[in-house]
Amino acid sequence: MITKQSQIKINLSASLKDYLASKANKFEMPIAGYVRYLILKDVADLDFPVFQMSKEAEKEGRKALKERESAKKVTNVSGFLKKL
Repeated sequence: MITKQSQIKINLSASLKDYLASKANKFEMPIAGYVRYLILKDVADLDFPVFQMSKEAEKEGRKALKERESAKKVTNVSGFLKKL
């Protein structure tokens, strides 16, 4: 599974960075991996936010589901695309 990645840059005091490196070393982890672990541990009990779908998106979704019922299976994709 490929997930979208983001980078975050943080500034730490030298002593805090050294403390973080010491803790990461204790678990034989790179600092970035240890920070990732701490974040995951912190948010583990949170529910993923759920957002209400807009009326327009809901309408389009219902339309797509209805159209799906009349869909035809294409077994020869290259032949289908040549006919377009």
